[in-house]
Amino acid sequence: MAAAFNDGEYKNEYVQSLYTMITGKKNNYKCTAHPYNREGMATGELIGGNLALLTHLIGTPSEIDTTNKILFLEDIGEQLYNIDRMMHQLKRSGKLEKLAGLIFGGFTDVKDTERPFGKNVDELLKYIVDEYSYPVCFHFPVSHQKENYALKVGGTYEFKVSKKTVQLSEI
Repeated sequence: MAAAFNDGEYKNEYVQSLYTMITGKKNNYKCTAHPYNREGMATGELIGGNLALLTHLIGTPSEIDTTNKILFLEDIGEQLYNIDRMMHQLKRSGKLEKLAGLIFGGFTDVKDTERPFGKNVDELLKYIVDEYSYPVCFHFPVSHQKENYALKVGGTYEFKVSKKTVQLSEI
């Protein structure tokens, strides 16, 4: 996101990931593990982006094919019940079934209703994907915040989730 340039900190790792990408070099991203992560390793094409936009594409000629892909999802400004609904839509449409791996980025400025939803965003995301066996990462730094790696959609990546770290390496 261009917001990373607002404070003049051009040397941080997130801005540098954009520089690495546009100069044709391969990126290697690392972050710390989250308690909800599911360990494992996957290799595949990286697809994804904004959860709301991707769910609106289901049933259209632009809908994404998720088979054997590494999917990343993020969103901003959504109500918890909307995130739950959109994740169920992805699940019911088969988009979560045959993934190689799943990366949950930042879910920024998430809102709850006057009557609480009953789960926070991490709990509801974990609940939706608990039945699958592929590697899953929570809180990967891709979002609408300053902590935002530049990911090459369509690139081939190796995705490793361990107890202590997460690594996403372009191959």
